[in-house]
Amino acid sequence: MSRVLQAWSSMSSRSRFFVRRLRERLWVKPLMICLLSIAAAFTAGLADQFEFEYIPEISRESVETLLSILSASMLVIAVFAVGAMLSAYASASNAATPRTFPVVVSDDVSQNALSTFIGSFIFSIIAQIALMNGYYEEQGRFALFLLTALVFSVVILGFVRWVDRIARLGRLGSTIDKVEAVVINTLKQRARHPTMRANKAGEFETGIAIYADRVGYVQHIDVAKLQRLAEQQDFRLQVAAMPGSFATPGQALAYINGVIDDEAAIASIKEAFILGGDRTFDEDPRFGLVVLAEIASRALSPAVNDPGTAIDIIGTLLRMFVIWTDNYEEVDSEAVEFNRIAVPELSASDMMDDAFNAIARDGAGTIEVALRLQKTFEALALLENNNIKVAASQHADYAYKHAELALKLDEDIATLRSAMAWKNAVS
Repeated sequence: MSRVLQAWSSMSSRSRFFVRRLRERLWVKPLMICLLSIAAAFTAGLADQFEFEYIPEISRESVETLLSILSASMLVIAVFAVGAMLSAYASASNAATPRTFPVVVSDDVSQNALSTFIGSFIFSIIAQIALMNGYYEEQGRFALFLLTALVFSVVILGFVRWVDRIARLGRLGSTIDKVEAVVINTLKQRARHPTMRANKAGEFETGIAIYADRVGYVQHIDVAKLQRLAEQQDFRLQVAAMPGSFATPGQALAYINGVIDDEAAIASIKEAFILGGDRTFDEDPRFGLVVLAEIASRALSPAVNDPGTAIDIIGTLLRMFVIWTDNYEEVDSEAVEFNRIAVPELSASDMMDDAFNAIARDGAGTIEVALRLQKTFEALALLENNNIKVAASQHADYAYKHAELALKLDEDIATLRSAMAWKNAVS
């Protein structure tokens, strides 16, 4: 029974990963809606098979007129929508960072609106052709009229929602909010399962190294599949390359404690590590922190000179570490689901490196940013997490050293030094 559950968990884990990748493709939803539109146009004809006591008489000409209006307008609107969306995507990438593109392009409202416009066009064309060839009788024409009215309503509502969304989609604030939402979700999942439902790394000794066959970022690890293979081949495995790691043929993906001579099993272990050309947000919380730090660094560049955005992102990063602390659950070695697999936990120091180092460097010459960093580190040092406390103290020193070299006024340096008085109280 346990093997069946593990197989199901493995399949669902990989399926969820690939479904999330499909959400980043603009053609998926329009294709599904197009197929649904074709089915709806022909389904209306099924009404002719039923007898009704009273059916309002709908002339063929009136339905043709409605469908003609729909087909003539929807293709134009769909083309306009694509142009507006591409412009918003380009604006988001330029204002923030190109790494935000997968988050922006996954916007449900925009994808749904585009799908509605294209699907309505396909529905009107198919329905017109069927109507002109006598596919519908009296009941079918009435059903088609109702469907057409419904399509009009959906198009109008979708267009109104889309106009409101597209006006905000390319804005920097909207992009930051979207990235924050995705990263918070990823952080919560990892905080609740720091070792991905496996043992802590170091629970057993390392052994035979399993190397990657190609170069790429680890995007997903199928831990359930690794557990199933470990049970079948009687070995224990320690993951060495976590999601977000850059894998090369000379870098170990995992270490096996045991004997394994089956080449097929080794190949299956490698297949459990999905590699790609880019990092993804789904299982890589550190990538989200890096992206937010990149946005802040760009805002602090001389060409942009927008310290307000950097300060806003510092507040966002603080919220994320608070959420991490609030949701963090210690690993119970007796309750792990994958007892033959060991996975390293995220390092608080590494996470703070990703979040704050670039901002501390690029914002060192701006006293407002330097002060906000020190206040943030003070807040982090007060959290009930010893690892974060230690890392906050270290990063406060790091940020101060950068600022001391970059600030020109002694008064600013003195102000910043006084803002670090919290270190004496905490220590």
